[in-house]
Amino acid sequence: MMPSAKETRQKAQIRGRRSEWLAALSLRIKGYRVIERGFKTGLGEIDIIARKQNLIAIVEVKARKNISLALNAVGRESQNRIANAADIWLSRQKDFHKLSIRFDIIAIVPGKWPKHFPGAF
Repeated sequence: MMPSAKETRQKAQIRGRRSEWLAALSLRIKGYRVIERGFKTGLGEIDIIARKQNLIAIVEVKARKNISLALNAVGRESQNRIANAADIWLSRQKDFHKLSIRFDIIAIVPGKWPKHFPGAF
């Protein structure tokens, strides 16, 4: 029996939350402070916002079968939505003038530790 669309969607959401949790853990180990997860605006969503000193990492998490598929899953349209959401988030920060921003991807591949690509776009 094939799973229903609802079951498939629920499994994908669980996999996504697990992937984001693992990505956030890997960032903490690297010395980042995770400020926010799942930041949503009408213009887009950011999976993870992390800070290390005055650097803000806007992180897109992609779980795929291999790294290449994960990196290719963040197309121009996705990048624009993430950048628009980042602009909104940044505009709400009191110290925005001190901050530098970078767009990263963390690839989650089965059986491997998350692979961080700083400045991916």
